[in-house]
Amino acid sequence: MSLLATKSSFYATFKSLGLLWLFIAYGLFLDGFIIYNITDNAQFYANLSMLLVFPIIYWKVNKRTKEHLIAGVLIGFFGEYLFSVALGMYTYRLENIPHYIPFGHALVYAGVLYFSKASAILKNRKKIEGFLGVFIFIYASVFLIFREDVFGFVMTITTLFILRNKPRERLFYLTMYISVAYLEIVGTSLLCWKWPEIAFNTFSFLPSHNPPSGISLFYFLLDLGCLWVYKKRHKLAWSRMKNIRKIKLNNISAAN
Repeated sequence: MSLLATKSSFYATFKSLGLLWLFIAYGLFLDGFIIYNITDNAQFYANLSMLLVFPIIYWKVNKRTKEHLIAGVLIGFFGEYLFSVALGMYTYRLENIPHYIPFGHALVYAGVLYFSKASAILKNRKKIEGFLGVFIFIYASVFLIFREDVFGFVMTITTLFILRNKPRERLFYLTMYISVAYLEIVGTSLLCWKWPEIAFNTFSFLPSHNPPSGISLFYFLLDLGCLWVYKKRHKLAWSRMKNIRKIKLNNISAAN
């Protein structure tokens, strides 16, 4: 039974988010303070781990997701140098851009995508979206109250506001928020990277925690970039899909 067709919510969650989160923890552990206190090659081991796993995932996914993965890696490289090096939004342990990071961005995209498309998950979509929405608001509020994370809270509210009128994308982006929050907590706890005390280390009116709660807002740019690349490469297929979607919506409206 494929991940997308399975009737088990547990199986769908474990095979997508579960394995993704386990690999995130493993990869960041290799680059974390426990390993780099033992060896100077900690980041090399993390890069090697990604080099071994990424081709396996790439080989297993469908053609469309393969394109998203490649686009995600390329956009990830550009985004990392823009936000980390040029804008000083955060700083990696060795003040470089670890090679595993852009590939990791692409894998996060793929894992969240497969979770949000699984039929077992879609059956409980409304309940999951409601739970994630409440959890995210509480999570960001706790960071705001106890960690003075104004920057993260502003990004969280912006995210929730944008998703208010995007029902098709809501589950994907709420899940992305949770996944990014998880990897940020793991990465900063292991000292793989660090966020400054104010946004971009520049805006004093936006105090920030390490990590800020709503940083997934910037990951959405990666997702939109992957979608834009796919649209440009497959204009005819994308146009056909939009027409089919419009016909379905018209049929639903007529039936009501």
